[in-house]
Amino acid sequence: MKYTVAVVFATLLAVVLAVPVDNSQTASILRLESNVHESGYNFGWETTDGQKHEEEGKLTNPGAENEAIAVRGSFSFVADDGQTYTVNYVADENGFQPEGAHLPNVPIGIHA
Repeated sequence: MKYTVAVVFATLLAVVLAVPVDNSQTASILRLESNVHESGYNFGWETTDGQKHEEEGKLTNPGAENEAIAVRGSFSFVADDGQTYTVNYVADENGFQPEGAHLPNVPIGIHA
């Protein structure tokens, strides 16, 4: 399970680092923290351009056939319009569930 947690963390970090960078405005890292342990992981970072990301993953049902990692996190960024947008999210057995003031609120399971 330790390797699964490490692989998930490495994948998430690779996605964050793969985001294209606008060379006209390079940001510096103000804070970068990470911790991977047997029952999960957590990380957080903040840059000079207003970006922030915090995330925590916890092992659920350890040793069971349905063992998984439940993730809870939040990220913020400053958009081209100058506003800071924040997305809070959960990713677990129910899928990825983002919430934000700028996102539409569509109930899951409601059919037309």
